[in-house]
Amino acid sequence: MNEVNGTTQPKLRVIDSHAVVSLKATIGNGVRIDAFAVIEDDVVIGDDCWIGANAVIANGTRMGKENRIFPMASIGNEPQDLKYHGEPTTLEMGDRNVVREFVTLNRGTSETARTIIQNDCLFMAYAHVGHDCRVGNRVILANNVALGGHVHINDWAIIGGGTPVHQFCKIGEHAMIGGGFRVVKDVPPFILAGQEPLVFEGLNSIGLRRRGFEPDVIATLERAYEILYRSNLNVSQAVAKIKEQVPMIPVVESLLGFIGRSKRGIISGRARH
Repeated sequence: MNEVNGTTQPKLRVIDSHAVVSLKATIGNGVRIDAFAVIEDDVVIGDDCWIGANAVIANGTRMGKENRIFPMASIGNEPQDLKYHGEPTTLEMGDRNVVREFVTLNRGTSETARTIIQNDCLFMAYAHVGHDCRVGNRVILANNVALGGHVHINDWAIIGGGTPVHQFCKIGEHAMIGGGFRVVKDVPPFILAGQEPLVFEGLNSIGLRRRGFEPDVIATLERAYEILYRSNLNVSQAVAKIKEQVPMIPVVESLLGFIGRSKRGIISGRARH
C-alpha cells in the first residue's frame, strides 16, 4: 500500500498490453504481469506478485503474495496423469516463492484434488512438481529435479540438481539429497543422502547449525541415527532401542513419527566393507 495525502492507497497493477489476462481472474494489488504472459479464468494471484514474460498461470491456480514467477514457467496446468479427465482441481501456492524459468507445477487429480506448495520455496530452472504433491516451507529444488505424483517434501529440505523422486515418496525436514541420484524410498529428516542406490551419509550437521539447532540437540540426533543406521539392527529393532536409550526430544519424536508413517520404507545405510 502507498500513502498519498495522508491516506493509504492500494498499489497499482502493471499489466503489459501484450499479456493475455482473463477478466475473470482475481489479480491482487501491486501485481506486475509482463509481455505475453497468459492468466486464465479461474486464477487467483495475491498482492505484489511478479509474472514474467511468456509464463502461463492456468485455471485452478491459487497464489499468495510476493511470488516471483520467471519467464516461461507453467503454473497450475493439467496433471500428467492418464486418470485425469478434466475435473476441477487446484495448485495452491503460498507466499514469497521463487519459480525460475521453465519450471512446471501441475495441479492435483481427483484423488486429493490439490497440489500444495507452502512459503519461501525456490524452484530452479526446469524443476517439476507433479500432481497431488505437498511441498513445505523453504524447500529448494535445484535445476531439473522432478517430483512424481503424491510426493511429500517437508520444510527446509534441499534436493540437488537432476534428481528424480519416485511417486509417493516422502522427504523429511532439513534433509539434503545430493544431485543426480534417484529417490525411490523415503528419506528421513535431518540427514544427508547420496550415492546410487541412495543411502544415508550422515547427519546434515552444517545445515542444522546454520538454522539454529543447539549442539545438544544435534548430538542427540547423532545418537539416534547411529542406532538406526550403524547398529546392525533392523528398523523396528532400532526404533525400539532409540525409544529406550535416546531422550524423546521433539526432533527424535519427529524422526520416529516419520518412520512410523513411511509406506515405501526408508533408505538404507552405507554398506560396510
